[in-house]
Amino acid sequence: MSIDTSEFDAMWSAIGRIGRDKSSGGYHRFAWTREDHDLREWFAGECAKRGLDLTTDRMGNQWAWWGDPDAALVAGRPGVVIGSHLDSVPDGGAFDGPLGVVSSLAVIDLLRAEDFQPSRPIGVVNFVDEEGARFGIACAGSRVITGVLDADRARSLTDVDGVTMAEALRAAGRDPEQLGPDEETARRIGAFVELHVEQGRGLVDLGQPVAIATDIWPHGRWRFDFPGQANHAGTTRLADRQDAMLGYADTVLAARSVAEQRGCVATVGKVHVEPGGVNAIPSHVTGWLDARGPVEDEVRRTIDDLTTRAQQHGATVREESWTPTTRFDEELAGRLTGVLGDDVPLLGTGAGHDAGILATHGVPTAMLFVRNPTGISHSPEEFAERDDCHAGVEALAKVVEDLAR
Repeated sequence: MSIDTSEFDAMWSAIGRIGRDKSSGGYHRFAWTREDHDLREWFAGECAKRGLDLTTDRMGNQWAWWGDPDAALVAGRPGVVIGSHLDSVPDGGAFDGPLGVVSSLAVIDLLRAEDFQPSRPIGVVNFVDEEGARFGIACAGSRVITGVLDADRARSLTDVDGVTMAEALRAAGRDPEQLGPDEETARRIGAFVELHVEQGRGLVDLGQPVAIATDIWPHGRWRFDFPGQANHAGTTRLADRQDAMLGYADTVLAARSVAEQRGCVATVGKVHVEPGGVNAIPSHVTGWLDARGPVEDEVRRTIDDLTTRAQQHGATVREESWTPTTRFDEELAGRLTGVLGDDVPLLGTGAGHDAGILATHGVPTAMLFVRNPTGISHSPEEFAERDDCHAGVEALAKVVEDLAR
């Protein structure tokens, strides 16, 4: 197989202009914003150019089909789906998500150039709100349609400006009452393979361009709310202060030490302070904690320890999401190894993905990782060499050809 590099590069160039911060080089692509709209329009245009039938599920995820998924379902041959997401974290990298979408469209081109005639429909998906950067819950698009995230809760989620997801959906021209589980869409997926840039240094150290994923660590997000009393920063005696920031700061420091003791990782990467004035004592601080690790019990113990510590400062703690250990389908992973060769490495990951949500829902799921020479992700420094990207497309095409023949 030989990829049409010019078409891949053209798609990559076109999408690279959307939501990019000119000063940092990072991306700001949040769910149901202008940038998200432009990305969805770009995806729809690329699908139309290829004659793919585009549908949208109850959460707004976009599915483009080569072949009829409903007829195939009746025949007992549900589709082979590839794809990823187009949204980003704040000031995120170019590759996390978009590489999988662009590569999947390039796979359609490559298979057609080889005159491949699939016996099962092939789908390309663009999941919405995978990063959870705006409303706080990762993989919201796949969680809602699989029923993991309750539709009422999803509608009531708010961003930092107090805008609910329901309000954001209306502003984007969508009906929030449509949100909910979508088993009709889920049944169309006979297998899902997500290609993603590696978010670590495994492939760099192994000297390989592509790997097959084995599992996703258990991970979750928690919201910590610390109470205080607003007052003047210059006139209030230290002994009289009720400073919400102190409890927050103590918990942030504890997160690092407790996680290290238990072999986990924990990060407070988002904070909101009220009233937010430089010369005002904080009356309320909200921090969002992300915790992960290879052993579920140790992650849970980490959170229990931090909850106890935060409650000593009067804090309330709420779990916003939790995903247990996710092991990808062993039979499907074995099939990928058979297609790509025994020398392709097998890697686990601490990063969450829509593939993990589908796997937990019972969909046979696999992932391919493409080497990231910087080892850095969720940052403008995230990277993948063009040759490795092209190698990823060719590997994914071989897998799809095998699954859809």
